[in-house]
Amino acid sequence: MRALGTLFIVLGAFVAFFGTFFLLQGLGIIMWPAESFMLADQQWVWNGAIIAVAGLLVILLGRTLRRRG
Repeated sequence: MRALGTLFIVLGAFVAFFGTFFLLQGLGIIMWPAESFMLADQQWVWNGAIIAVAGLLVILLGRTLRRRG
C-alpha cells in the first residue's frame, strides 16, 4: 500500500500542477504558449480549478494510503 500511496501522491501533484497552470492561463496571467486556446478564457479558469482540486484530492488519498501501509 505504501508504494501505491507514493504513486498517488506523485500523480496528484502532477495533476494539481497542470490544473493550476490551466487556471492561470485562463486568467491571462500565463500567456504561454501564444497559440494556446486557453489564454484569457473564463471556461479554463473553472476547468483548471476543478482539475487542481482533483489533484489535491488524489494527493490526500495517497497520504491516507501511505499511513495505512
